[in-house]
Amino acid sequence: MQTATGRTMVGVETVAEGTNLAVHVISDVAPAPGRQSGRQSGPSIRLLSVGHAVDDIYQGAVPALIPFFVASRHWDYAAASGITVAATVLSSVVQPVFGVLTDRRRLPWLVPLGMSLAGAGVGLSGLGRSYLFTWLAIALSGLGVAAYHPESARLARVASQSSHVAMSWFSAGGNVGFALGPVIVAGVLGASGAGGTLPLAIPALVFAAITLAALRGRVPVPSEAAPVTRVKNESREDDWPEFLRLTVAVVARSVVTFGLGTFLALFVEHRLHAGTAVGETALIVFYGVGAVGTVLGGRLAVRFGRIRTIRASYLLGAPVLAALWAIPGPAIFLPIAAAAIVFYVPFSLHVTLGQDYLPRRVGTASGVTLGLAVSVGGLAAPLLGAVADRTSLRTAIAVLVLMPIISSLVGLSLHEPGALLPDRDCGSAS
Repeated sequence: MQTATGRTMVGVETVAEGTNLAVHVISDVAPAPGRQSGRQSGPSIRLLSVGHAVDDIYQGAVPALIPFFVASRHWDYAAASGITVAATVLSSVVQPVFGVLTDRRRLPWLVPLGMSLAGAGVGLSGLGRSYLFTWLAIALSGLGVAAYHPESARLARVASQSSHVAMSWFSAGGNVGFALGPVIVAGVLGASGAGGTLPLAIPALVFAAITLAALRGRVPVPSEAAPVTRVKNESREDDWPEFLRLTVAVVARSVVTFGLGTFLALFVEHRLHAGTAVGETALIVFYGVGAVGTVLGGRLAVRFGRIRTIRASYLLGAPVLAALWAIPGPAIFLPIAAAAIVFYVPFSLHVTLGQDYLPRRVGTASGVTLGLAVSVGGLAAPLLGAVADRTSLRTAIAVLVLMPIISSLVGLSLHEPGALLPDRDCGSAS
């Protein structure tokens, strides 16, 4: 059927009347990358973006916790990188499972539940001196992150009507959370020490309650939910070869972002012969500027297209990392900011491309591009830690230069999903 704006609708979802967290008519196949109808979904995007920020505070908190744990508990680099594994190993296995579940049934309650677990795990992480206790607490946080992302990404896609700009704001919410994580950790643990992590759980628990109230008021709970009715677009098949190539590029990018997230603070402290405050500042710059890069990526995709934007960011990755490795003194913050832009510009574009490559499995695509592929990159952190222990931290950073080269080679074979309208954006997520 055709809407008043001329958009072809190929999917219908039955939802409760009066909701602003979902819309009545959706498309299992994106109407067009970056294109919106005249109807705005601003309030829903704002709510989901803020929630994404709160949830991802706890992903940003994990690398910020590591220098405090290293200083107080005298861990080596391998032990420190094991905490990154704790944050990612459950996510890498479980997040695609949650994605498959959300493809079959709407599960909005996973959003506040996942957020609560993410905060609770980080809050508990410093309460015990045992390495195993800390590892398990961070793993619980990772499980919460895994539960949160696929369903929140599905809701965001519906609310944004597949606008690149609106989805970039949703993704940027996560980047803002990453940036706030080190700020909050530095403020709380700087005053109370490595054992004072419990207050870190407060933002998640508070906003989870707010989100749950909003969902109960505007979206049916699972037991009352109306059945989901979809009309499949038989002309659009899931393109698994393209999706798998995209996944390789996402993994290579995530090796860099997790590697820098784990070791950037320590690297800067060593290079500048400074304390933890300077290292935390480096993380704040990386994640804060990364949020700007994510929003910029949406704008660039509207102007130049997703594939061109992604390829350009991949090509710039290696020289930017080489500059970070080579530049001495306080000027190192310039390549840190440049790396944040380069590696976060494609972040939201990976999500929308994955969803468009698998139009019939949006939850699965979100679970992989936001979860599995990213988490697999985190599993490389122990290898970088082993390299740093045997050689130097600077050598480990140098190894990362290989990753954007891999992404660049894969990026040359990526194409826009077939049967989609030309790229343009008619609205924003204001």
